[in-house]
Amino acid sequence: MLECRKINANFESVPVLSDLSIYIGSGEIVALTGPSGSGKTTLLRCIAGLEIVDSGTIHLNGEEITNRPTHLRRIGLVFQDNQLFPHLNVAENVAYSLKLQRVSKNLVDEKVAEVLELVGLAHLARREIIKLSGGEAKRIAVARALVAQPKVLLLDEPLNGLDPELHTRLLEDLGNLLRSRGTTTLHVTHDQDEAKSIANRVLDIRELKSH
Repeated sequence: MLECRKINANFESVPVLSDLSIYIGSGEIVALTGPSGSGKTTLLRCIAGLEIVDSGTIHLNGEEITNRPTHLRRIGLVFQDNQLFPHLNVAENVAYSLKLQRVSKNLVDEKVAEVLELVGLAHLARREIIKLSGGEAKRIAVARALVAQPKVLLLDEPLNGLDPELHTRLLEDLGNLLRSRGTTTLHVTHDQDEAKSIANRVLDIRELKSH
């Protein structure tokens, strides 16, 4: 499903990723661990097309997408800080990517309602973003990424900053949601327990970089 081959990426001339290779099968949830500054977020950004790969290739479903524009990759990305638009309400945030694709209004409304139901927040469709709790905002960020039915979902420490009880509950809900939809997922976390709880496989980026 997703394969990165010998990826090299630099940030301000400093090597961040060196000959990194990773494979994720269809419907698999892979957790990627490692210390801060080890290149986990950079790898996600390269896969999503937000960072330039200096060398190496990225393949999705057998097609090379290394230089394909971000909006044509069909890859969803949930950032650590959610990056929701404060001037749009919940439904408008979730609908954003569909509107960029010029999906018809009826279909947009249908898909937004469906994904909000999936994350258990259908009742908040018209709520302002600034009035969401931390856990609600995380769910909306996931809903926004899922609504366009990405071929791969990238999660960058999506549960950071939550209290332990909410973290545990959302982690379980997120795992169930991804498995029920068969969503191919790369989940970045520094939390080993979180990684083991959600993933089919747990990889350490430092070991990937040595191959």
